[in-house]
Amino acid sequence: MATNFQLSSDEKAALLSSLEQRFGENLSRHEELQWSEVRDRLEANPKKLWSLHEMEQTGGEPDVVGRDTETGEYIFCDCAAESPVGRRSCCYDRAALESRRANPPDTTAVDLATAMGIELLTEDQYRELQQHGPFDTKTSSWLKTPDAVRKLGGALFGDHRFGREFVYHNGAQSYYAARGFRGMLRV
Repeated sequence: MATNFQLSSDEKAALLSSLEQRFGENLSRHEELQWSEVRDRLEANPKKLWSLHEMEQTGGEPDVVGRDTETGEYIFCDCAAESPVGRRSCCYDRAALESRRANPPDTTAVDLATAMGIELLTEDQYRELQQHGPFDTKTSSWLKTPDAVRKLGGALFGDHRFGREFVYHNGAQSYYAARGFRGMLRV
């Protein structure tokens, strides 16, 4: 993962093209928004564009799912059908990773999200995303976990089974090949 937060002109053009195509193919996610306004905001925020590139490169298929009425920010979220493949097999956070005695994963959901400049979805945001879904019918995604749960050693994750979304708990140190995380970015 690059750390200079800059995309080459070719990377930028390819990303904007992919985002525009996805935006056009999924108008129900953002019915009252215009791509030209989203593009202008992206071009004015190269670091956010870099974060979207990282979301795309790890299989997230980011798309606009709304706009904050107070700040005017566009809200992007990973809209891949399953938890992004390039972000799976990670435990929840650094403390969980350091608590593992054997077979630690390479990274954590929180560390990777921070490095990418994105945030894990909260339980409420995950449920809102499922209104555009279903998502995670074969995988699951770590969710931003409340401190009270985390202090007890747990972490939350969600998935979609049997026609509805579920939010569960697991030990934060656990990791599975089919569990990753979804991110959100405000631009």
